Amino acid sequence: MNDSLSDHEALHKGMPQTGNRLLADVSLPAAVIHEPALAHNLAWMQRFCEDHGARLAPHGKTTMCPELFHRQLAAGAWGITLATASQCRAAFHHGVNRLMLANQLVGEANMAIVAGLIEAGADFYCVVDSARNVDQLARYFTARDLRLKVLIELGVPGGRCGCRDTDEVMALAERIDSEQALVLSGLEGYEGVVHGGDPERAVRAYAWQLVEAAQALERDALIESPQPLITASGSAWYDLIAGVFREARLGSQFVPVLRPGCYVVHDHGIYRQAQREVLARRPELERGLKPALEVYAQVISLPEPGLAIVGMGKRDVGHDQMPEPLRRYREGDERLHPLSVEGWQLTKLMDQHAFVRLPEEDEEPANGNGRVRVGDIVAFGVSHPCLTFDKWRRLCRVDERLEVVEVMQTCF
Repeated sequence: MNDSLSDHEALHKGMPQTGNRLLADVSLPAAVIHEPALAHNLAWMQRFCEDHGARLAPHGKTTMCPELFHRQLAAGAWGITLATASQCRAAFHHGVNRLMLANQLVGEANMAIVAGLIEAGADFYCVVDSARNVDQLARYFTARDLRLKVLIELGVPGGRCGCRDTDEVMALAERIDSEQALVLSGLEGYEGVVHGGDPERAVRAYAWQLVEAAQALERDALIESPQPLITASGSAWYDLIAGVFREARLGSQFVPVLRPGCYVVHDHGIYRQAQREVLARRPELERGLKPALEVYAQVISLPEPGLAIVGMGKRDVGHDQMPEPLRRYREGDERLHPLSVEGWQLTKLMDQHAFVRLPEEDEEPANGNGRVRVGDIVAFGVSHPCLTFDKWRRLCRVDERLEVVEVMQTCF
């Protein structure tokens, strides 16, 4: 990073314009990724997949950040999963060649995007769950003289997309087999829509249903791809899916692919709790994932006793769970000496304002931690990182000294 750049050059490159110190030079609020935790998470999940004989295709819709895509691929990821044709185009434009669209490809405008990617050399997969969609895809890609790799999606009753049982999977496979433009390349599922009184048991049962359906497709010689995939796994139950795939010894017949996305930065909310449950199920998995994403913002008003207003709102941070105050700093603090936020509670978010209830001691003239001041910088932990990343076009990656070492772009 070079603080001698002109303001115009720095803005164009997405860099802080007055220097690299997060606590002094960066306009706040800012989304911040901590490099030590990021590096740990990249290595941890890659090692987990390899230990289970599976490939990793992280769900890129979490971050839509090409720099993170390349970090994931450099760590050993097999490809990147996306949710829309436009996301696939953006990832390919930034150098990602193997793309899995974990969704149905519907609409000729979206098919045109994908056809262009395949013509440009992308290794592309999408999912299907209906004869109607198969007909649409076959007609379009035949006209373009292209072959499209498809995975049949197996869903669950009451869930979102997907065939509802193995019989539907087999019937759809027969339909695909009759279309020259389509290459049946395996089976796809998503366990995050599985519910029940015993969710762990239900997820395991669903994973075995995926295995049995995939084996039925292979037994009836309906899969054309020489290296067919079996793929599932979000960010909460990946250990159960990986465990069943390994127990089923699928490696000689299929390429197991796991697709968690939130692991890359983890969180201080729903995935922190999910990770605790993973480690409770699998205590041998040491040193679990670490939260790497935080939002830094400043106290902008202390309008009445017991209340701080922070310059951060719904436009800056996800809020399916309220952000969690983690640490507080004085602006420009060179010693990086965090002050206490014990007892602080974020109670309300508006577009650009957060209401934080302060404990009684922070209303006193002073204490050992320093009375809260206008201008203090607060680091907040977030829940469900997907819903914070999409608020930002630039994120600051920082080192242990809170020095900005890279400004990372998103392409939502």
